This record gives sequence, C-alpha cells and structure tokens, in this order.
Amino acid sequence: MPIHSLALCLDAPMQSWGTRSRNNIRDTGREPTKSGVVGLLAAALGIPRDDTSSLVDLANLRMGVRVDREGILERDYHVTQNVPTTTGGGHRTTLSHRYYLADAIFLVVLEGQDAARLAQIQEALRAPVWPLFLGRRAFPPARPLVTNGPHEEADTGLGLTDQSLEEALTTHPWLENRADVRAAERRNTARTPLRTTVDCQPTEPAAELRMDVPLSFAPHDRRYSARAVRTGTVPLTDELIITAKEASCT
Repeated sequence: MPIHSLALCLDAPMQSWGTRSRNNIRDTGREPTKSGVVGLLAAALGIPRDDTSSLVDLANLRMGVRVDREGILERDYHVTQNVPTTTGGGHRTTLSHRYYLADAIFLVVLEGQDAARLAQIQEALRAPVWPLFLGRRAFPPARPLVTNGPHEEADTGLGLTDQSLEEALTTHPWLENRADVRAAERRNTARTPLRTTVDCQPTEPAAELRMDVPLSFAPHDRRYSARAVRTGTVPLTDELIITAKEASCT
C-alpha cells in the first residue's frame, strides 16, 4: 500500500517532553516523545484520556523527529506551600525541579498508510478541539503546526505528503526562522548536520528502546510500552535552507 506522511513544526519559547518524571523532579528529553506527540494529536482531535483504542491507533503511526534548532536545557524551581504531611499531622513546603527546552524547533513526521486518517489529523491541527501545548499547558506553540496555504509559501510544517518518513526528514525545508542564522548558514561551508530520531524495528543493530508509547492517559491508569528508535543525522543542504520565496528574490 502507498505510504503517506504528515510533517509538523513544533516551535515554542519553551517545550518539555518528560520521560521519567516522578515526584518532585520533572525531566525533559532533548526531542519530542511519542507520548507527547500522541497527546498533542489527541487534544486536536478531541479524544478523551480514557479512549485507549483511539490513543493506540495514533501511537501506531510511525514517527520521526528532526532537530532544526537544539533547545537550551533550563530548570525552574517551584515552591508549594501548605502541602499535607504523609502522617497527616501538619503541613510542609515542598520544592520541585522542572526542566524544559528553551527556543527549540523540531520537525516531526508521522507516517502511515491511511491518507484519509492523516488528512483528518491535519485538519484537526488547523482547528483543534482543545488547546494545543508542547508538553505542558503553559507551553503553547509559537506558530501553526501545519501550513494553511501553498507549500512553497509555508513557514511551518508542510502537512500531508506522499513522501516516506525518511524522505520528508531529508527534504523538508529547514524550520529555522531567524534571518541572521539562515544567512550565516548559507555562507557556511562546514555546516553541522541536523540530528534525527526515527522509529525502527527492534532488531536493527543501532536500535535504542524508549518507554514512551502511550497505552492509556487515564489519570489513575497511565500505561506505556516501549518502542525502538535509531538516531542519525541529515545534511543541512542549500535546498533545505533556501525557500522558494527566497529563491524567487535572487
């Protein structure tokens, strides 16, 4: 069957993609997690937390991430007062550490065989049922996740394509939107490749396991399973840097 992909831009001043958050320490990965992206899609589609079959359907989409701008790892301290003690004999003040990525930009590509389903997700991202956020409710996206106009004028994810996941990661325009950075990279003859993580078969020699595939988001029944990913890079080529709009001005 034909393969289709949906390309999204995840850009925000702050993002957080927790992998092992427990108690007073809330961590973040260096790129979006499968559970975080599935939660984002579920919010757009209006899927409740306890609709496990719909969540598993979304989690079955193959996912790849290209890091178009590495985020800066930051940490916030949160103080909570009047927290009941475990013995019930009074109250205490607790301190929590919450990590996040500042100024990161990611290209996220979802691959599947059902083009109609991917198109439905695309339309939901353009007009979401519930507010979208990148890991935490306080972290809304800085720009649309997918374009509303012609691809050549897009300054975000190109949306639905007939490319494979790997092709989209290799050919999608660079999402960096700072003019000075783009100009500097056009002149640079020793560019740093863009880091990628891609869902793969667990039998691949370079496969790494990540425990971030959601089975249930129900408040008292959160469950996750593992997936295999391989890490790699794609070259930052002239074609990725120079958009059609920029080329028409030269």
